[in-house]
Amino acid sequence: MRLKRPTPADLGLSPDEGRVLRALRTPERVQEFIIGLRANFEYEGDTLRSVRGALRHRQAHCIEAAFVAACALWLQGHPPLLMDLTADRTDSDHVIAVFRRDGCWGAISKSNHVWVRWRDPIYRSPRELAISYFHEYTLQTRKTLRTYSRPIDLRRFPTAMWVTNEEDCWEVGAALCDVPHYPLVTPAQARRLFPRDAMELRADKMVQYRSRRDAGRAKRY
Repeated sequence: MRLKRPTPADLGLSPDEGRVLRALRTPERVQEFIIGLRANFEYEGDTLRSVRGALRHRQAHCIEAAFVAACALWLQGHPPLLMDLTADRTDSDHVIAVFRRDGCWGAISKSNHVWVRWRDPIYRSPRELAISYFHEYTLQTRKTLRTYSRPIDLRRFPTAMWVTNEEDCWEVGAALCDVPHYPLVTPAQARRLFPRDAMELRADKMVQYRSRRDAGRAKRY
């Protein structure tokens, strides 16, 4: 779906910020850009930076990168949509920016692992897209992904809340958690999930960025 493209000024972006994001002319280029941002390991405490904050620091974790991706997609003429993926109580949740091409869904995603990243726009529904992350969404031997949200249109929020906010965007983050979520597996299916094998666990140790505090530990951001 295409819509009228806003200008960077319409979103409150500075000329420099606008030039950076307008140069990302396709979803593929947006993916390359957010993967190139350093991982935000939140050394000074939890953050939820806006698009402006992520660009200023040149680093992001998953939802901060999703804000950047959604904003860049909006400038391309796509609606700025996010999807919230939630895990069981033992693992972290994840947020992706989603888009449609030729009627099919794809995703832009920042993760420190190789697993939970880009998805080509080949999925017929948001559920199909979410389920594509299921096998690799893991904590040690366990598959932990449990629910997904419907796509959330960030145009429902003022741009001052997530594009140019100089403070952390906690209200938007909370709103993403509050939208309806849908189960991917039944309780009976969850009890019978096959654990990952030793080869998969070895691959899990490969990360793009390493934390200074936790050298050698894999982190999903």
